[in-house]
Amino acid sequence: MTEKERLDRINQLARKQKNETLTEKEKEEQKQLREEYLKSFRKQFRQQLDSIKIVDEKETKKGLN
Repeated sequence: MTEKERLDRINQLARKQKNETLTEKEKEEQKQLREEYLKSFRKQFRQQLDSIKIVDEKETKKGLN
């Protein structure tokens, strides 16, 4: 299942939950999909943070002299 498909299904279940009651199977599916989505989100976010390089302004000016 792609991220888009997973998110679409999460949203579909959330809309259904607002309007009616989810079955136990749907509740379990919703829980599992949310856990998978959050795990993926955290992994991608961590990768973004790890790729950020902090540049110290003083260090930059030293390099220009």
